[in-house]
Amino acid sequence: MNDLKSDFIENLIFYRTQKNMSQLELSGICDCAKSTISGIESRKNFPSFELILKIAYALEIHPADLFLRNASQNRDEVRKFFDEELSIKMKEMVEKRFPAAERCEE
Repeated sequence: MNDLKSDFIENLIFYRTQKNMSQLELSGICDCAKSTISGIESRKNFPSFELILKIAYALEIHPADLFLRNASQNRDEVRKFFDEELSIKMKEMVEKRFPAAERCEE
């Protein structure tokens, strides 16, 4: 569990600095005190589920990215791979193995 918290904190700092956003700016968007963001980043506090969603919204990222950097991007890459490559190969393999299946679709 501590690894998850550490990853969250590191990713929060990463995305906040990537957006050139101060703790004060982030806290303003999230409607919380600057000390709340500071406390999270200094490992004194951990945010509620609601605050995690607000932070993700403020940083314009998917909440999963706060726990696993680029998680949403990786999910999109997997979906793209499946749609553009794997499903085509699977269809070709099925048609080759079961030629009658191709005629059934027509």
